[in-house]
Amino acid sequence: MRIGVIGAAGKIGQMRVATILAEPRTELAAVMDMAMEKAKEFANGAPAFTDLDAFLAVPMDAVVISTPAFVREPLCLAAFKAGLHVLSEKPLAPTLAASRRILDAAKAAGRHLGAGFNMRYYPAFSYVKDVIESGQIGQIDHLRIYGAHDGLHHFAHDWEYRAEKSGGGAMWDVGIHMTDMARHLMGEITEVYGVATNRVWNVPGSEDNAMAIFRSPSGLAATYHATWTDWKGYMSAVEVYGSRGMVRGQYAPMENLLITMDKPGGAKRRVRKTYFDIKVREKLKSWKTTALKSFQDELSDFVGLVEGREGLRIADGHAALRAVEIATMVPESSRTGLPVKLEDLGPMKV
Repeated sequence: MRIGVIGAAGKIGQMRVATILAEPRTELAAVMDMAMEKAKEFANGAPAFTDLDAFLAVPMDAVVISTPAFVREPLCLAAFKAGLHVLSEKPLAPTLAASRRILDAAKAAGRHLGAGFNMRYYPAFSYVKDVIESGQIGQIDHLRIYGAHDGLHHFAHDWEYRAEKSGGGAMWDVGIHMTDMARHLMGEITEVYGVATNRVWNVPGSEDNAMAIFRSPSGLAATYHATWTDWKGYMSAVEVYGSRGMVRGQYAPMENLLITMDKPGGAKRRVRKTYFDIKVREKLKSWKTTALKSFQDELSDFVGLVEGREGLRIADGHAALRAVEIATMVPESSRTGLPVKLEDLGPMKV
């Protein structure tokens, strides 16, 4: 499969290029970035462009869009118009309306849309998914979801945190992965009750904290917290509680805890996974080594998605849209003080 990359000069774009070059089933067709000379450094001889039409004129099957959120919509639409499959970073776009247009374009073109929720492939979170599917902890009762870091000093550009460019605050940033993780683990989310605040960093429209309860059609519930005010630093974590135990996955550091019982309240068996090899590799090299491995696994699934394979863990266009819908529902619930149901989004101004 011949794949082009738009946004190839950024730190994530560079890793996307590297995964395409490393995957035996893919070939780097071309790169595009306004910093073309920098993009050329990582292109391994593939042609580089600053002009979208010239880029799309290169024969290819798919494109990875690794740009800021506020420019993704026109790029996705142009790619679908050109008959290409798309793997886009997340969130799809800064607004629900734009995200819906992207998914509609994919459907109209008959092309696949994948979303870059690569944390699905982090070993600790893959383990949680495996435990749920194995039935080791019994019938799932509830989840706890957390995504955090300590604020604006993490950002190099204002498009990463200003709502008009990013979509919103913590929930659209570190929290968007965990929003997708909630759906990935518990199934569809159809009702949200939430509170959003921005009393610390005071960025208009960008919440410092988003706290919510997610509900599924079956009544399964999850508590959720995305924050830019965890002074301990970066952490993403999920805990899943069942009738015969629980499982926790977190990063960073990468760790798991599994507790199983024969019956509720019975004797507990504990298993801990510490991923010593990953911790050493990150200490000696970089966190990017972990991200790069997840991008490799995600790209493999994207190729499989295009090929029509089933049983993949990649987030598709539906999942990408749902993450944006939920990120829209939480501040709406905070504004009204009422729960918001998925069907309520229809008449909302978005």
